[in-house]
This record gives sequence, structure tokens and C-alpha cells, in this order.
Amino acid sequence: MDESKQPVLQMTGISKSFGGLRALIDVSMDLFPNEILAIAGENGAGKSTLIKVLTGIYRADKGEIRVHGKKLNISTRRDSINAGIAAVYQNLGLVDTLTAPANVFLGLEPVKRILGIPFIDNSTMRSRAVAVLRDRVGIELPDIDAPTRNFSGGQRQAVAIARAVIGADLKVLVMDEPLAALGPEETRNTFNLIRAVRQRGTAIILISHNLDHVFQLADRVLVMRGGKHAGVAEVARSSKRDVLGMIVGSDVDVDAMA
Repeated sequence: MDESKQPVLQMTGISKSFGGLRALIDVSMDLFPNEILAIAGENGAGKSTLIKVLTGIYRADKGEIRVHGKKLNISTRRDSINAGIAAVYQNLGLVDTLTAPANVFLGLEPVKRILGIPFIDNSTMRSRAVAVLRDRVGIELPDIDAPTRNFSGGQRQAVAIARAVIGADLKVLVMDEPLAALGPEETRNTFNLIRAVRQRGTAIILISHNLDHVFQLADRVLVMRGGKHAGVAEVARSSKRDVLGMIVGSDVDVDAMA
């Protein structure tokens, strides 16, 4: 059987309620190897809740999650990370006063011992960060030892992605609105970063409200509406009108909404 046709990730029948609010109702999703799958929908459609279930922030009330066919029990963020699922959120979560290597290895710093006393191994941390950024993210920073507050938006994205992909067995990278508030040049750079990560073998889930970005990056679009799976569109065979129609539940004149 062709492994490229088998999903890396399967979410089946996922439901989640908060009191009387049904945030997710029997949602299913497949993600395939080397695919960029966008999740689109209006605010409150359930996009963030679905991703928070996947990344262990919320526990599903019912449903299954499988990676390469293996059923997972995801109750915490650690469960998700151990399964090879990582996320980069819109705020990036970087410490601006730290260097890129210190941010990449935050909480996972390599240690060396001198006379039995543990010290952070800054040399190893730096060389490994350079390698991860170059080999897994596809970028070389001009001054890797500068505080990240000095970096451009695209460079900060690269550091956040490097921290997410540093695990050797990463299978799925979730990116939540990675292009929000970026200028044109930084948007182009981040496009290149996302494509480079995909080319290096990681399947990507992209959450975005911007259909122009979705249609430039994604292979397929999963549309959510009212906590439900509203449909899936293949970007190469669909239009923004098709996707907007699924988002709002009717045929839409894209030009009229611009």
C-alpha cells in the first residue's frame, strides 16, 4: 500500500462541549504526508478548539486521534509533543531578551559538567540551533547571538518554528495565524519558511482567516462552521468563492465581499 496515501494524522468524530456550548460536533480530519492543510472558518467556528484538542490543551469528550494509524490518548500538551505534534501560536512565545539558540532550546538546554557542577553548554546549544535553523527550517540568521527583539517578524517566526521542529520525530506542525500582522516582505519570507519545513518532511496544519494566503500555501482547505465539519476543498480544483460559500453556508460573490 502506498504510504503517501495513508494519513499521518486522523481525527475522527471529535466532540467537545463547555457546559451547554457544543464547541465541536463530530468533527473528522485527515492530514497526509508532506501536506499543508488549512483550516478556515469564521470566529467561533471551532478551529481553535479542534487544534487545542489535538495539542492537549483540551481533552475531547469523544472521538479518536491517530498518528500513522496508532491510537493516541492525548490529555496534556506533553502527550501531544511525545506523539510528534507541535504548535507555533500567533504570539510565538519567544523571550525577547534571549538569543535565538536560547529561545530554540528554552527549557531543554544542553548541560555540561565541570568538576561535577552542571552548566548550560552554550557552545553546543549554539551549534545545534544553527543546524536546526539551516537544515530543518531553511534559514541562516545574520546574527544568531543577537537578542530576538532585534529580529524581523519573519526571523522571529523562524526561531519559533525551529523550537517546534527541534524534536527528531516531529510529524505534524500546527501554525496558528503565522502571517498575521506581517508586512509584504516578511509575509513572503514566512511563506518560504513554511514551504521549507514541508519540503523537509513535516506535514503542516495552517489556521488562517486570509484566503489569499490559504490559496497560495495550502494543498487542501478544511472548512468549519458552527463547530462542525462543513467541507473540504482541494485548492488546485477550487476557488475562493467555493470556500467562502462553505464558510458562510451559501454561494458568495467574492468580489462583493472584498
